[in-house]
Order: sequence, then structure tokens, then C-alpha cells
Amino acid sequence: MAPVLLIHPADNVQVVLDRPENGVPVGHKIARQAIPAGSPVIKYGDPIGIARQDIADGEWVHTHNLRSGLSAAYESAPTLAGRFEQPRQPADADSGDKAAASFDGYLRRDGQVGIRNEIWIIPTVGCVNHTAEKLAALGQARLAAGAWNGVDGVYCFPHPYGCSQLGADHAQTRRILADLIGHPNAGGVLVLGLGCENNQISGLQEELGSWDPDRVAFLAAQDVPDELGAGIVLLERLAAHCASSGRQSCPWSSLVIGLKCGASDAFSGLTANPLLGRLTDRLAGAGARVLLTEVPEMFGAEHLLLGRAASPEIHSRLDRLFRDFRDYYTRHGQPVDENPSPGNKAGGITTLAEKSLGCTQKAGQATVEDVIRYGGRVRRPGLTILEGPGNDPVACTALAAAGAQLILFTTGRGNPLGGPVPTLKISSNQQLADRKPHWIDLDAGPALLGQSARDQLDQELLRLVLAVAGGQSQTRSEINGYREIAIFKDGVTL
Repeated sequence: MAPVLLIHPADNVQVVLDRPENGVPVGHKIARQAIPAGSPVIKYGDPIGIARQDIADGEWVHTHNLRSGLSAAYESAPTLAGRFEQPRQPADADSGDKAAASFDGYLRRDGQVGIRNEIWIIPTVGCVNHTAEKLAALGQARLAAGAWNGVDGVYCFPHPYGCSQLGADHAQTRRILADLIGHPNAGGVLVLGLGCENNQISGLQEELGSWDPDRVAFLAAQDVPDELGAGIVLLERLAAHCASSGRQSCPWSSLVIGLKCGASDAFSGLTANPLLGRLTDRLAGAGARVLLTEVPEMFGAEHLLLGRAASPEIHSRLDRLFRDFRDYYTRHGQPVDENPSPGNKAGGITTLAEKSLGCTQKAGQATVEDVIRYGGRVRRPGLTILEGPGNDPVACTALAAAGAQLILFTTGRGNPLGGPVPTLKISSNQQLADRKPHWIDLDAGPALLGQSARDQLDQELLRLVLAVAGGQSQTRSEINGYREIAIFKDGVTL
């Protein structure tokens, strides 16, 4: 019989570990007892769905005999919040963590800390995307020629919006772009407009409120005879400003880390996501800020996060966030549990609740200190829940816009995506790490080998995070040049 894993004593399924068992693929579930039709299937100690039919002891449990129970649960109980209960106090960080751990970052004039000293070109509207790309290529050529010392890279972030939008959609676009303009990983920013778009430069300046004129420059392409010539003059000025910045020792409490998973498999919730959860607890205990998003992939696991709300106010705001996102689905006439993806299912994840219970492992046991809406900025140390969808590019952009200097991205099936900030990929299994070494920065698969292996992974991940933050190492996504943004859209296009 192939090795199997029992995750929680209350579970009535277990996971096939390293070779198919009677035709059941690796990572998939088999029943460890008879499960009558209509009964809950339990994994991670919580229900992940309802048996469609009688399931025999030892039988494969997947889409053919297991269905989601979320829609019915939400209809019968629109809120799953319950009452607020004071969360347990998590263990504080080791005194050595607080005193000794540091990295060399860029301290900006506004007090923020960056982990890169890049020049970003941010289009106000999709019409100037290719102009921005040409300017970025010109900047990279100067950088490659050694003309711009102290600059870590020149990048542009094309997107299709900035015009033909109304109301909340337009406001969201402007807010996300303003957040990126203010991001501390950019030592210089060129805001490139067209001139006639809805998302006027003046509106973005109003959204920013204040900015450092040495660090941020604005150019409307319609206002100059030669937009490329005018743009490169501004980039030269921004490069000179970047060169005046240098790395200095910063405590790891100045880190802002975004958590993300994508192309997950059943091992994501067993190896890679718990690895991030242990780091989250350690960082939060040391006063760093950690951001968790992908709200639809918390459906079915809401109670775990609500039970860790820091106060009645946070509990209420978190419950409201969950209900608002469910309303977003029903407002469009869509089921809340039309998830997992085909790739998730092939990897052994059957229902959204199962996916969510694995996904939220990234948050460890940290207290939820704050809840912020899409486009909001991180405000408090510890764990913050950020409004955003599960879509990988949109979620990564939301994390960066909220202030994440670095995104930790776990994956079970592989994903080459890079966000606007360094995106460090952690595989849930060794097969992926061996097959896609140019995508993967760290293999969490050995976590299944026991506590000693998990302790070693904990130290390796922390070392890697601090090395990336301090500039001693680049992520695979950076080496590959993979960078992009995507903005959430929910309205009409004119």
C-alpha cells in the first residue's frame, strides 16, 4: 500500500503521498472509513463538502462522489461570523529575531523602505503602453551600457485602462496606479500620460496628495513634439536621483510581505502554505507587516480567520468583507463556489472549501490586526487581510499596491508569473521543482519528511527572504524579466 497522510484526527479522508494507490493519483484523497451519502467529508479537521453517494472505506474521493456544500451553507446562514471571541495571543518572536535579523534596504524620504532601487514607468492609460515600453527599453539599454550606476532596473507596467471607465472602476484604476507611483521599490517614477484620457495626470496628482519631485516626473505625450526624447530626458534625471540612494541596514520589522498561491495542488496546503504560515507567525511577532488576499479563496475557511480577529471592530470588518465578496458573485448571478480550477482538480483539490482551508495556511496562527479594501495601503504591523480576488495577476498587483515589497508565491503545478515587485516562487512538491527549476526559488516538498526537515526549510526561507530583500539574491521571476500588473474591473466600458 502506498504511504498516506492523515492531516487531522477528525478527518475521514487521507492523502496519497508518493505513488498512485489503486489508481488514485498522488495528492488525491481516499476515504479512511465509510462515508454515507449526504454526510460531510472532513479534511484539515473541517468539512470540505458533501458526499454525493455512499463512499466506501478506501475509495477515491473526488469530483465524482464529492460536491461543494458552500452555496447551501451560505443560503441557510448568510453570515458565518458568530460572535467575537478574544483570540489567543500568539507566541512573540524570539528576542534574537527582533535584535539580530536585518537587511540592507533603501530608506526613502517619506520613511518607507524599499528592497529595490528601480525606475518605474507607469502609463495613465493603455493608449501609451507601447510608448512606455519603448522608453523602458531605452532606459535598459543605458543601464546595460553602464551609464546609470545605482539603478536596479527600468520597468514599465502596461494596462488597458485609464479611459472609458466610470465611477468605482475609474476610481480603482486611479487609486492602484497612485499606490504604485508611491511604492518604495521605485527610486524613480515616470508617470506617462496621453493628454485626453479620463485618468488625467492632474487627477493622479490629486490622488497622490504629495510626492517627491526629485523622485516622480510627469509627461503627457500630446504636449511635446517628441515624447521619446522628452521621456529619456526625464529618465536621465530620475536615474541621477536613484544614484544618490544607497542601501542601509534596516530591521526586518520594516518588511512588508505579500502572500499568494496559484496553480495550487493538494500538497500546497500540506507543505508550501504551512511553510509561509510559520514565517508569517515569526514576522508578525517581530513587528513586520504581512498581507493576505484572495478573499474568494477564504470561502469555507472564514471561521478560522474570524476567530483570530484582534478586536470586535476587526471581526465586524472582516465579516463584512466576506459578505461583500459573496454578494459580488451573486450580484452577477454566479455561484460562490465555482472553484477550483481544472488544474487544481487534477492536483487533488476537489472543492472550494478544501482549497480555502489549504490556502489560508499561509496566514499561520497570527492575529488578524487589520482589514483593508482593494487599493488600500497597509497600516499596521502583523497580519492584514486585503480585499482582492484570487486571480493571480490582479492579486499580486493588489498586494504590491498595498505596500508589499516582496511577494511569496506558492505553487503546486507551476506558474512563471512575476508581479511588479520581486515574486519568490515556492513549490509544494519536488517534482515541480525538478521540472521547472527556472521558475522555482525554493522547494517545500521536503516538509513531508518530518519536523527536522520543516525546521530546516523555515531557516532556508527566512535566509532567502532576507537575501532577496537585501539585494544579495534575485528571484527567478526577476531573472526571467517577468513583470506585470492587472487591475480589478467590475463596470462598464464606454
